[in-house]
Amino acid sequence: MRPSALFPALCAIVAVVLGFLCIFAGHKKDFMEDYHILTLNTSRIGQNILSESSSSSSSSSGLLGLIQNATSSIASDITDELNDAVNSVAESIAEDIGLSDFYSAHLMDYCWGDYTPQPVANATVSSSQIHKNVSACSNATAMFHFDPTAVLEKSLNESGLGITLDDLNWPDDIQQGLDALRIAYKAMFVLYCIAVGASFLVLVGSLVGVFLASGRLSAFFNVMLAILAFLAFGIASAIATAIAVKGADVINQYGNDIGIEAHRGGKFMAISWAATGVLFLAILAWCVECCIGRRHSKRARTFAEKP
Repeated sequence: MRPSALFPALCAIVAVVLGFLCIFAGHKKDFMEDYHILTLNTSRIGQNILSESSSSSSSSSGLLGLIQNATSSIASDITDELNDAVNSVAESIAEDIGLSDFYSAHLMDYCWGDYTPQPVANATVSSSQIHKNVSACSNATAMFHFDPTAVLEKSLNESGLGITLDDLNWPDDIQQGLDALRIAYKAMFVLYCIAVGASFLVLVGSLVGVFLASGRLSAFFNVMLAILAFLAFGIASAIATAIAVKGADVINQYGNDIGIEAHRGGKFMAISWAATGVLFLAILAWCVECCIGRRHSKRARTFAEKP
């Protein structure tokens, strides 16, 4: 019996649970939505263009000019709505042009929705009172990659207003910066799957170790499994952190001019690195078992050699 092996077994259970939460967070509406990797805030997208267009009576290339020329039957109504949005910073411009207030990226899908009670804090509504109201999520897909350009174009096309990202001066630098993370996003999914599988093996090995006689061989085997799971979780967490940091920096750097911003998913990073941490504890526990097993073996040989 090796009761001390229960500790690394508990660590492995925690790692498996946290790993599954990382993989399935946000895979359906309102399931761990706050545990996103990255959230794109589009509630004020095009604000600068709308302001310039509304203040210039001769502008025909602006967004309002485009809408006015689209269809004569609905142009005036749409123009009034957009002007109202410009004049009130608490309202969502995105809603008026067919977009949601936010698009949040998860490991296997993305979700979208609106901010309630309003997208922007003011004297009466603080930022802590603003929450996400998820409308829907895309189908969960293995090897998913979040492509904001395609996502926003899809929403604009479905609006039927004839507005494109080019009309909103969508920066090409955003897409180029996020394209560089495409492979990393897919590799992250694979590594999380490997990490969960390896953590499960650590759990099995630890439970088996509880009922086996103490020895270095079984302990060494479990150390190797724990190291594999630790490395998989560590690399996956590092990639997720890099994607969140780099993605947010790129979007905020180039998207500020058109009224968009991005937020990193701190809670997702927390549970991912927590899983990495508990596996490190499992490694330490099995290393101690290796040392104890070696000392027990020496004592057994010494006792056997005595007459």
